[in-house]
Amino acid sequence: MASPVLPSSGVLSPLGLDAVRPAPGFWGDRVRLNREVIIAHCREWMEKEGWIGNFRGDLPRRGREFSDSEVYKLLEAMAWADHPDLPELAATVAAAQEQDGYLNTRWPAARYTDFEWGHELYCYGHLIQAGVARLRRHGEDELTAVVRRAADHVCRRFMDTRETCGHPEIEMALVELYRATGAERYLEMARRLVERRGLPALADVPFGRAYFQDDLPVRRATVLRGHAVRALYLACGAVDVAVETGDGDLLAAVRAQWERTVAARTHLTGGMGSRHSDESFGDDFELPPDRAYAETCASIASIMLSHRLLLATGEARYADLAERTMYNLLATATALDGRSFFYANPLQVRVPAEPLTGVNHAAEGGLRSPWFDVSCCPSNLARTLASLPAYLATGDSRGIQIHHFTPGEIACGSLRVRVETGYPWSGTVVVRVLEPGEGRISLRVPSWARGATMSHGLDVHPGYATTEGRWRPGDEIRLELPMVPRWTFPDPRVDALRGTAAVERGPLVYCAEALGDDPPLARVGVPVAPVVEHEVDGVVELEVQARVRATAPGGWPYTAVQARDDGEDVALRLVPYHRWGNRGPATMRVWLPRA
Repeated sequence: MASPVLPSSGVLSPLGLDAVRPAPGFWGDRVRLNREVIIAHCREWMEKEGWIGNFRGDLPRRGREFSDSEVYKLLEAMAWADHPDLPELAATVAAAQEQDGYLNTRWPAARYTDFEWGHELYCYGHLIQAGVARLRRHGEDELTAVVRRAADHVCRRFMDTRETCGHPEIEMALVELYRATGAERYLEMARRLVERRGLPALADVPFGRAYFQDDLPVRRATVLRGHAVRALYLACGAVDVAVETGDGDLLAAVRAQWERTVAARTHLTGGMGSRHSDESFGDDFELPPDRAYAETCASIASIMLSHRLLLATGEARYADLAERTMYNLLATATALDGRSFFYANPLQVRVPAEPLTGVNHAAEGGLRSPWFDVSCCPSNLARTLASLPAYLATGDSRGIQIHHFTPGEIACGSLRVRVETGYPWSGTVVVRVLEPGEGRISLRVPSWARGATMSHGLDVHPGYATTEGRWRPGDEIRLELPMVPRWTFPDPRVDALRGTAAVERGPLVYCAEALGDDPPLARVGVPVAPVVEHEVDGVVELEVQARVRATAPGGWPYTAVQARDDGEDVALRLVPYHRWGNRGPATMRVWLPRA
C-alpha cells in the first residue's frame, strides 16, 4: 500500500494513495500544484545551489552538512508522485554510495566524528524514507537497493554502541523500512536508538542537552522540549517503535507529552516552537505572537505525530490538531504559485519585509522566499503534499473514517464513495455512495463544530458521526458544519496575549493584513462584536469594526496618565492566515488588542 505510515497494528489502518484520490478543491489543488510546480522548483534550486552536484563529486562541496537530506526528501516527493525524473536523480545518488553502504557527501573522510552536529544518521533517515516510498509505490529498483545497503550499514555500525544522532529522524524511517521489508533488524535498531537517547548519548552543547532531547530518556519526559523539529521527529519514532513492539508504556509516555505540549506550548495556528535562538519550544505558555518561530518543518512533524497517534488510538482529538495545523501552517507555508515559502510562521509581523528573489540567508522573514541556505522546508512540503491523500481517510474492518474533508473519491473494501464539499469555505459535506456495499461510514465532527447536524437534521457532536448499513449507488450522507465566525480568547497565563482576541471560522485562523501599513495595525483595537462575512473570488474574508487609536505625542512611550481611547473607527479586513503575504510586503497580526 502506498502510504508513508503503515503500522502493523492499531485502531485504524491507513488508506493509501491509490484508495484516496482528491479532486479539484482545497487540498486537491495543492497536491496538483506540488506535482506540477513545487517538485520542479525544488530540483531547480538544488541544482543551482550545487547540492545535487555534491553527489556527482563536484568541488568544492556546497551547502550545509545536512544538504544531502534535502535531495532525499525531493526523491521521496518524486516517489510518492510517480515523477518521471526520479530514476535519473536516484542514479546520481547511487553513484556516490561507498561499497560498505556508507553514503554522505560531507563526511566521507571523517565518518561519525560529530554526532552532535554532523547529521549523518539524520540524512540516512530521509534516504530510507525515500526508499520506502519508492518500494511501496513502484517496487524494487536501484533506489531501494541503495537504501537497503545504507540501512544495513547503519545496523552493522550502530547496533551495539551507545551512539546516536543529534537530530532524530532515522528512528521512524527504520521502523517504516521494517514494515516494508519484514527485516527485524531495522525495528531493533530503531528501538535501541530511541532507548539510548537521554542516557545521555551526546555531548553537552551551549543550548543544553534538552536541545537534542538528550536530557531525559523518552519514557521519563513529560512534555516536548528543546529543538521543536527534533522533538517531534523523535516522538514519531517512539510511537512507531511502541506500536510495532506492543510497548503500551512508551506509547502512553508520548501521548502524555503530546497532551501537555498542546495544552501549554502550541500556538493558535497549531505552530510549535517559540524561540528563534535555538528553534525550540519555550516554557509552558511562552507563546509570543511576534516572536513565534513555528517552523514549517515543525508543523509537518506535528501532523506526522498526530496522524500516528490517530492511527494508534482512533481518537478524534489527534485529527483535530492535524486539521488545525494543515489549514493554518501547511497551507500557509507555500505561496499561491508554489514558488516561494515560509520557514518561520509568526502570528504578528510589525514591519513589512523586503522582497527576495534569491536565497534567503536568514530563516525568518515576513515574506515567502524562493530558497534558503537551510532549505529544509520546501522539500519537506514537497514530500508531504505528495503523500497527503494518505492522511485524509482511514479504514478498519467495519468501514471508512473520513478525517479531513476535500472533494474526491475514497475506496475501502466494498465501500466506494465520492466526497463533495466546498470545505473550508462551506460547511456542507456530502458523501455519495458509488457502488453497492456494506459497512460503516464515519465522518469527523471537529471540536469547534458544536451545533453540527447530519442527514435528516440529526444533531451530532464533536468526535465521529457514524452511519452504518447496506449501501446502494446514489445513497447520500450529508454533514452540515456551522461555519460561523467566532472570537477566540487566550489563556490568561499566556502573558504576551493578555487583552487580545482572535477570529476563527471553521478550521481557519484569520488575521489582519495591511499593505503599506494601512490601517496601522500597531494602533488597532477591536471590540468583541459581530463579524461580517464577504466572499471574494471564492474565498471567505471577514470584517470587524476597529478603532485606530491616535498617536501619543512626545518621544517617550510611557506616561503617568492612562491613554484615552480616542481615535478613528474603521472597518478592519481579516483574511485567512494561510493566504497572508501573497499580495506583497505587509504587516500582519492574528491576535488583535481589544478596544
